[in-house]
This record gives sequence, C-alpha cells and structure tokens, in this order.
Amino acid sequence: MGHPGRAVRGGGWRGWTLLVWVAAVSLVLVADGRRVRQPRCPAGCTCTKDNALCENVRSVPHTFPSDVVSLSFVKSGFNEITGGSFVHTPALQLLLFTANSFDLIDEDAFLGLTHLEYLFIENNKIASISPYAFRGLKTLIHLSLAYNNLETLPKDVFKGMDALTKVDLRGNNLICDCKLKWLVEWMHHTNATLDQIYCSGPPLQQGKKINDLLPHSFDCMTAEFASYQSLKFESISVEAFTFGKEQYVVFAQPFAGTCSFLEWDHVEMTFRMYDTIESTSTVVCKPMVIDNHLFVIVAQLFGGSHIYKRDTSANKFIKIQDIDILKIRKPNDIETFMIDGESFFVIADSSKAGSTTVYKWNGNGFYSHQSLHPWYRDTDVEYLEISNKPHLILSSSSQRPVVYQWNRSQKQFDRRTDIPEMEDVFSVKHFRVKGDLFICLTRFIGDSKVMRWDGAMFKEVQTFPSRGSMVFQPVSIGNWQYAILGSDYSLTQVYQWDTKRGQFVPSQELNIQAPRSFSLVAIDNRVFLLASSFKGKTQIYEHLMIDLSN
Repeated sequence: MGHPGRAVRGGGWRGWTLLVWVAAVSLVLVADGRRVRQPRCPAGCTCTKDNALCENVRSVPHTFPSDVVSLSFVKSGFNEITGGSFVHTPALQLLLFTANSFDLIDEDAFLGLTHLEYLFIENNKIASISPYAFRGLKTLIHLSLAYNNLETLPKDVFKGMDALTKVDLRGNNLICDCKLKWLVEWMHHTNATLDQIYCSGPPLQQGKKINDLLPHSFDCMTAEFASYQSLKFESISVEAFTFGKEQYVVFAQPFAGTCSFLEWDHVEMTFRMYDTIESTSTVVCKPMVIDNHLFVIVAQLFGGSHIYKRDTSANKFIKIQDIDILKIRKPNDIETFMIDGESFFVIADSSKAGSTTVYKWNGNGFYSHQSLHPWYRDTDVEYLEISNKPHLILSSSSQRPVVYQWNRSQKQFDRRTDIPEMEDVFSVKHFRVKGDLFICLTRFIGDSKVMRWDGAMFKEVQTFPSRGSMVFQPVSIGNWQYAILGSDYSLTQVYQWDTKRGQFVPSQELNIQAPRSFSLVAIDNRVFLLASSFKGKTQIYEHLMIDLSN
C-alpha cells in the first residue's frame, strides 16, 4: 500500500518552491526591463518578421531584432564597411548593399557572420577591398561584387571560402595585369561559377574575357639590382674571372696604386680581400687564364705596364714581363681574346705618341704581334665576331670608331670600315639578342647610341641623352638583357631590353658616383653586378628576381 498523504505533502512542497522561483525571476525581469525587451528596429530601417531594410543611414546599426536573418542597405551614407560591423548580428543569412556611396571594404568587415550564405555588394562605388575583407565567411555560397569600381582584387581574397558556388564580378573595370593573375589561376581550380567578365586593360588584354585567359598568358617576372655590399675604395675598372674553379674579381685602384683581388666568402656570403698587386696610377688590371695559368696585365699611366703570373706554389703574383714603353705610353683599355686556339690581348693607347698594339702568347711570354695605328689617341678597344669573323672596334677621341677584321691568311687585322656620323665616341661594347648583333656607343658629350649590324654596316636603333657618361655597358643575365648608362653628373640609368619593341626601356636608377665599368659574377646560384666608382665607394649589387603577381 502506498502513502497518499506523504505524496500530497511532497507535491505541495515542490509546487510551492516552483511558484516562489517563478515569482522571483519575474521580479528580477520586471526590475531590469532591458533583459526582456527585444531590440527595436533601428532608426532609418524598416523591419518585418525576419527582414530589415535600411535606407540613408549614416553608419551600420549595431542592434536588430533577434529574428532578423536578412539585412539590406540602400543609399547609405557611410564611406566604408569597417571591421567587425556585424558582430552584433551573427544570425544573418543574407546581406545586401546596393546603391550606396562607400568605396572601401575593410579587414574583417564581416567578422562573426558564421551563418551568412548570400552576400550582395552591388551598384556601389567600391574601389578597394582589404585582402582579409571576407575572412571567416566559411558558409558563404553566393558572392556578388557586380557593378562597382574595382580594377583589381587582392590576392587570395577568396581564401577559405570553400562553400562558394557563385561569384559575380560583372560591371567592374578589371585590369588584367599581374596583380590579377591569381584570379585566373583561382578560376581554373574553384568549383564556383563566374559570369563572363572582360578585361578593361592593359591594352594587350583589353576586351578579352577573363574566363578565357590562362595563367601563362601573364608575364609577371621582373628583376632589379639591389644594393648588396659597399667597398671602401675608389676604382676605375673591374673584371671578374674564374681560376681553379673559384670566382674572383679584381679592381684597378689608380689613387692607391694597386690591383685589388677579392674572393667570395661562402660562409659570410660577402666578397673579401684575396691579394693585391702593387703598381702606380693603375688604370686596368686584366686577368687572362692560359693553360690553367693565371696572368694579369697591369696597365699604368706612369712607370710602364707589366705582366704578372700567379705562382700557385708560393701563393703570390710574380712579375714576368714588361710591356714596351715606346708603344704603350698611356694605356686606357685592354681586351683579351682567342683566335684559332691562340691567345691574344690588345692595349688601346690614348697618347699622341703611342700605338694601340696587339700582343700574342708564344708559350713563354707575350710579344708584340701588330700595331694597329699610331697617333689616334684610342680610348677603348672591343673584340667581337661579325658574321663569325673576328673583329676589333677602336674608339678614339680624334676619329670615328674604326672596325678592323681579322685576315686569316696574314694573321693580322685589316682596317675594314668606320662607323659614320659617330664622332667623339669614348667606348664601344657589344651584345646579342636572338642572334642579332648590337653595339652600345658611349659619348661624354651628346647622345650615346645603340646600333644594330644589318649585314653590311651598323645602323642606329636608339639614342640616349648622356652628358657626362664614361660607360654605357650591356650586361646579360639569363634571358635578361640590360644596358647600364653611367654618368658623372646624375644617377646611373639601368635599361632593360624590350623584345617586342626591339629597344631598351628604363628599368631602374643606381646611385653610383662617377662609374667607370661594370662586371657580372655568378656565385652560389646568385648573380652580382660589380660597379667601379672613380669618385666614391665601389658598389656591389645583387640581381634579384621579382614575381609581380605576388
């Protein structure tokens, strides 16, 4: 048998407790009305059961009725969607902006909208979007940025939005350059569909469908010379060379009277001093490797010029020969070359009484092989092959550049022609692009020029204002062709060859005081440009590849 009385008494006790608790809670809620009052529809907005429409509001309201899951802004007066604008409305599933005046979407603008599925930002004036504007929108399936003022989109702006099935970018002025390459790559990998959109630029891509572009349609690799190391000495020439599988560079220092040899420190990743050759008023230190022996021709303004050989057992340079002072009185440039397996060098002499002379290695030393012409005050000599035949071009302060051709039967150079209408050329340097031969002609006063060999003569391709220039030197790094125009009066100009134009275009400027020569050296998969400076510190730059699509 049960005990109904006990049951009744127990039930009455529990019922009384519940009544007391409910009454207490009611009193608290009445005392603090803010806890039970539903948020009102903000001023400037119209709210229905689950929708809100805001017109002409000056900022994004922070409170909406809790059952609002669809929110629209029309003709609003705020200038941007700032970060965290919707953290107070986490239940939103649809958000629309149209006919508003804002032009910027800030970082984390939609933070906290973990249920948002549709985002329409259309017919506004948006010109800029933060890279992290859409961060956290993992449930978004439809995004429209149609009919705004967008010219580009930040890379990976859709990162993490794996639920996307539709993106609308119509009606913008998208520039299909390297900054937009990522979008083309993304379009080829995403599951989302995009309406047809068109490029507004650049001219090469204008009018093309972005949907039809391929990642390899973009040429986004560029390069620059970045300052790497500064050497605390002045120099007038620089040469890079390989000896014993190691890379070295040598600078001629006229004021210190030395040839300074530097080697690469593979640990510290810098160039360090290796050795020196003491000399007087040094203008050129020209290395020459013959049968694994290193020779250095040291050209001096005073005291004659000399030839040194590296004694590997004693680990020092030893002078082995003097150069005829009657022929070489005021050397200005040295060029080394090989013809039919024989080694030569030529010294350009700039004195009135000297003579530019070719020297040949005979197995024991160098002897005078040919004097090209006296009395012409040559300032530079360049060895090159024209139509597979050895040639020399001599630059002079007293005549136009003269072209000499090697006579194989006589084993000497014969005068062939000169370069017309090019007086006062200080130096000539050559380069090749896809088999075509070009030369850079340096002038201290007037315009420096680039000329192309047409099979019969050199013809002008391009001119460069160059007052105060003592060097206009082409350098080639992989597929990159440059020409560097130094000046005593302004910044050094670096030009890059544009294959489509068939000309050089400006690339960058380098701050080098009175540059006189440049040389490249490749070490540890890196390429360095060494620049001699006659009035300041000698400079070393690293050639860096840059991906413009990043």
